[in-house]
Amino acid sequence: MERQRVQPPARSALAQAQRSAVHMELRDSYMLDDPEFIAWQQGKRLKLEDRGSWWGGWHSAVQAATDRGVVVRRVRIVSEPLHDYVRYEYDLTAGNVAAGEQVRWLPRRQVTGLLVPANDFWVFDDELLLVHHFTGEGQLAEDGREYLPDAELAALHAEAFEAVWQRAVPHDEYRPV
Repeated sequence: MERQRVQPPARSALAQAQRSAVHMELRDSYMLDDPEFIAWQQGKRLKLEDRGSWWGGWHSAVQAATDRGVVVRRVRIVSEPLHDYVRYEYDLTAGNVAAGEQVRWLPRRQVTGLLVPANDFWVFDDELLLVHHFTGEGQLAEDGREYLPDAELAALHAEAFEAVWQRAVPHDEYRPV
């Protein structure tokens, strides 16, 4: 299998998706130097009533996809108690949901018995796999987006996603610990 390393963000592939886009997140923290995360640590919170203050490119991409009929789902496997970064993500998830993304949460202790890939990933239309590679500090690696147009490999990841999705708790029901 030939591997192609390209760098466009997930929203490029999402713009091409016709049926589905699923995303699994496995890390307890990402980019701890992100200015928005630092501002959240200092008390800044999402104000849903002020959509202009938080709606961004990702939200527009998700809404455009869901408007085309693409089902966009994300599942996060998390350690409890949650790392502050995951609490930050939890607070921001209302924006993802408003854009049309379905989000679920699965405590890491409940993953036992499931085979889960080692890296965060996306699967688009059951055909294209996007694997994210992060450094130990949670930064996206220089070659951190690896697109693999391999239907068999995408199917393995989609199967893992579905198993986790079935156990996971919908966002509106999950209560952070």
